[in-house]
Amino acid sequence: MSVGYAAVAARPVGERVRRTIALLDRRGYAVSPWRLAELCLGGPVAEADVRWAVAADPKLAIAEGLVVERAAIDRAPTIRARSLTHTRESGAYIGLAVNFIRRLVSVAPFITSVSIAGSLASGGFRESDDVDLNLIVDDGHRHLAYVIVNILGVLHAFRHRHKPVDDLTRRPIAPRLMTANLILERSQCLPLVRQDEDMAFELLVGEPVFGLEAIRGVIDANPILLDHFPQLAQRSAPLLIDPPRRRVPNRLYPAVLDWPARLLGESAWRYMQWTRRNRPDALARVAFVRATMRPYTLFDTN
Repeated sequence: MSVGYAAVAARPVGERVRRTIALLDRRGYAVSPWRLAELCLGGPVAEADVRWAVAADPKLAIAEGLVVERAAIDRAPTIRARSLTHTRESGAYIGLAVNFIRRLVSVAPFITSVSIAGSLASGGFRESDDVDLNLIVDDGHRHLAYVIVNILGVLHAFRHRHKPVDDLTRRPIAPRLMTANLILERSQCLPLVRQDEDMAFELLVGEPVFGLEAIRGVIDANPILLDHFPQLAQRSAPLLIDPPRRRVPNRLYPAVLDWPARLLGESAWRYMQWTRRNRPDALARVAFVRATMRPYTLFDTN
């Protein structure tokens, strides 16, 4: 066990619970006491310890069955409603995502790992959401991966043109259904520039579908992630698929193509932001997500 983990785990349970709740709140959701006990910063604790920590902290509360900051208690019904919607609607979309990923890694052999992220992984999915994917790719292929995800995503979405949408997933021709949330090149992982608790949590809540060994390699190369969440060492991967029997030859994707892919991808991304110019809530959400991913965002001029 690392010294860093010992230091985090040795902190009072109340402090660890409070920091975990704050981390969840930054992402716009909350969880039940038993789930919070599993996800607790510094390692799992007993559900009873979570309840005692909440009872002892005047800034925390349990509302709608969720552990929240009292300042956010008015949002608990909305978060609870999303959780119930997730239970009803996520199953079909997980199946869609796994099938999409199977096709994606067959077409793009430079993609070494794909995980389901965002609301579909965290437990707050509703049918108007898109499916966020986290990718690890070979060096010099980040923008190629972005373009291919979006091209395949548009083709895939044609079959789901009647899917409900919101200001974030509304898109000309076909709805936004599959999208790249985070794309990391291998060299960016060895080590990660960001090894904070937010990055560790991103890996913890993501659901690996392809390339579990690549994800384990990231954790091995960045042991401080385990200081934040030792749960990463024992995480399961129930959605994991086998490598495809046939993949497009890697030689069809030389790294030199990444530059034109960047130009194409950035043009498409800026166009989508232009279509949202009259939707301030959607623009604010995009800005928030991008801020949480820095310095790994694509097309970032900040």
